[in-house]
Amino acid sequence: MPSFQLILDITKTHLLAKKKQTIVAALGVTFGIGMYIIMMSFMTGLNTLLDGLILNRTPHIQIFNKIEPSEVQPIDQVYSSANYIRSIKPQNKLDRIHDALPLLTQLKNSEKVEGATPQATARVFYLAGTNKLNGVLNGVEVEEESRLFNLNDYIVEGDVNSIQRNKYNIILGAGVARKLSLKLGDKIQVMSTSGTTFGLTISALFQSGLAEVDDTQSYINLSMAQQILGAGTNYITRIHVKLKDIEQAVPLSQTIETVYDVEALDIKTANAQFETGSDIRNLISYAVSITLLIVAGFGIYNILNMFIYEKMNDIAILKATGFTGNDVMLIFISQALLIGVIGGLLGLGLGYGVSLLIDGAPFETEALPTIKTYPINYNLQYYFTGIIFALVSTFLAGFLPARKAQKMDPVEIIRGQ
Repeated sequence: MPSFQLILDITKTHLLAKKKQTIVAALGVTFGIGMYIIMMSFMTGLNTLLDGLILNRTPHIQIFNKIEPSEVQPIDQVYSSANYIRSIKPQNKLDRIHDALPLLTQLKNSEKVEGATPQATARVFYLAGTNKLNGVLNGVEVEEESRLFNLNDYIVEGDVNSIQRNKYNIILGAGVARKLSLKLGDKIQVMSTSGTTFGLTISALFQSGLAEVDDTQSYINLSMAQQILGAGTNYITRIHVKLKDIEQAVPLSQTIETVYDVEALDIKTANAQFETGSDIRNLISYAVSITLLIVAGFGIYNILNMFIYEKMNDIAILKATGFTGNDVMLIFISQALLIGVIGGLLGLGLGYGVSLLIDGAPFETEALPTIKTYPINYNLQYYFTGIIFALVSTFLAGFLPARKAQKMDPVEIIRGQ
């Protein structure tokens, strides 16, 4: 049996004898793997960016007060017979959560909870000259809000902690600032639903990329929001919870509703449509990328198949000089794997290089002011998958033609010539 070194020398001789075809086959692998890596890195990076815009700012559980009709109507307490009631009104309830502070303390002490932050939401009018806009002031503990829900990532001007240092500061939505022609350091008047007016200083501007948020919402100190509402320090309208494991959101929200008689909205329910869209985008990305790899594999197969027919005389000579069918098959499989290794490594380099170029390309849009370049996901899984597919596809592409070469009769080849 010939040595492996001899088989490798014959393999290199065959590949170098047909340099153009060898280069074309290697380039087929290179571009297939390269495009797979580029496509997956860019698409998953983009999906991660879009997911982050929603999920990074969305609490795993939102707790607020229930507003619903009374289960037992007064007429039911008087008459036991059938009653027909129309236009049932919800029972009168305050916006604040009953016993919010004990609930907040228990949530913070829970092993499942990474953190919980209270909010006091006040509906107001933004006043600037004769202009008046509807708006919402979110009173928050800004340090916890930034730690848990990345509020600081959406600040385009100013300091996020300014409302903690001075309760008369406000982090104004960029849409509100644009509509009222306001800038950092300006004064803005806000009028509560009771008609009381408060003067606040714009210490920061935030932009989430969602117009319905940026055009209405702003952030102030929690105690200032309670003052605008004319309420005490225990007045909390919402509690936002972030869990250590997002999969616990559904069962824990159900437990909170049962025990504390509040509404607990989990993130999966709140963003069901968004998650479906994200899954579809990922599915399309994988489908397109896998198609690229399969097309590259067929190209390799066609080229190696032509190698067999062009090397029929060589096959006849090899078999006539003592090489077995298995030796011949090993030679052609070695050719395929060598093409796969070279093309695969070049593909990894191509994919990484183009990904770097895309990552450095400027990407500026008013909707996403904190994003400066195109998003790229440098997950090693894509590079590992690429090189594995290069080896597997070239092996299969070489194995099928090599089986034909293994079974060829040298006498028939020479007679045919």
